[in-house]
Amino acid sequence: MLSYFELFAIPVTFRPDKAALRRRFFELSRDVHPDHFAQETEANQAEALERSAQLNKAYKTLTNEDELVRYVLLEKGLMQPEEKYALSPDFLMEMMELNEEVPDALDDEAARGRLVERLRQWKNEIYEPVENTLEHYQEGVTSEKELLQVKEFYYRKKYLQRLAGQLGQKL
Repeated sequence: MLSYFELFAIPVTFRPDKAALRRRFFELSRDVHPDHFAQETEANQAEALERSAQLNKAYKTLTNEDELVRYVLLEKGLMQPEEKYALSPDFLMEMMELNEEVPDALDDEAARGRLVERLRQWKNEIYEPVENTLEHYQEGVTSEKELLQVKEFYYRKKYLQRLAGQLGQKL
């Protein structure tokens, strides 16, 4: 089975051109759409349906920043599908303190604003060390160490997003 990048005929990247992806998605969709196989055998119809489903899943993954990071790390063998990643105790303590502020922030608009701002500051802080890797990833050049930093970023960001979600916010 082709990787999502091979399917779309693009290099492995964390920042694909979304307009180009969209164009390529529609091109490929026309070729594999199950309606084109209505007069074919059941086996050919089933294959077309499977190819269409794979294309839709690939497009959804490649256009979602978090899913794309997860996909690349899985493909590189640096993440497991149901992995229980251990974040640093210091980070978890900070998040526990922020989590304790959530109930008050739900009842107080000013407190909510301050907490959301702190979560955004955290997001910016954890993004800074991986910004270059995410923006300029190159297959065979970017090191495993750099990708492991991206993995740490991914899990920390997920934690921050959960907290923001409790406040009805997106990060």
